[in-house]
Amino acid sequence: MVQRIIIVDDDALLRRSLAFILEQAGYQVFTASNAEDSFILAQSEQPDLILLDIGLPGMDGLEAIRYFEKRFDIPIVFISARRRELDEILGLELGADDYITKPFDADVLLARVKAVLRRKRSENISPNQENSLKVGDLMIEKKTHTVRIGEKLIGLSPLEFKLLFAFASDPGKIFSADDLLTRVWGAEYVGQPQVVYVHLRGLRKKIEKDPNKPQRIVTVRGVGYKFNSMEI
Repeated sequence: MVQRIIIVDDDALLRRSLAFILEQAGYQVFTASNAEDSFILAQSEQPDLILLDIGLPGMDGLEAIRYFEKRFDIPIVFISARRRELDEILGLELGADDYITKPFDADVLLARVKAVLRRKRSENISPNQENSLKVGDLMIEKKTHTVRIGEKLIGLSPLEFKLLFAFASDPGKIFSADDLLTRVWGAEYVGQPQVVYVHLRGLRKKIEKDPNKPQRIVTVRGVGYKFNSMEI
């Protein structure tokens, strides 16, 4: 089945260029110049992935991703010309699967798109070895994508959930950033380790009593991170 991608960017030339690259690679492409039109497209076309520019007119990409996250289960890759780390961090913390900065090489773009789509497809078709985990006072239900600490329900983004599940599956194991990229983002991921740090920071904000002094996911200086299984 041909996979569908929506490009959301107010630059008409860039939309045409991206559409050509992706169509040549075998994807079916739809384009929108603003966030509002992309919502209508997403509803009607049910895309497999959205390439979303941060600097859109009207509702910008950072606002748009909040809308998408509430209504659709679609992976999103941010594209940005701002070259500001803040945009990238905000986008990832809001739930983007990856980001790429303009100008970018066509091969890099296709590799990022392929990696995100493959990861999403594997989540949908691969049987899970474990559907639930209980580690201390933390309960993770993979089938329903829910996390509880005691009786409290914790809302996580899809990648935060996968990151936590990876840690909780091997409590006490030390993971390097590369280990986490391979396990959570996939062996074919070609982006930067920055995505690990951003999502880890977001995860700690949600599951730690004091994110600045984490007790569940602790840093092993110079090595990586490990998950403590005791009740906090």
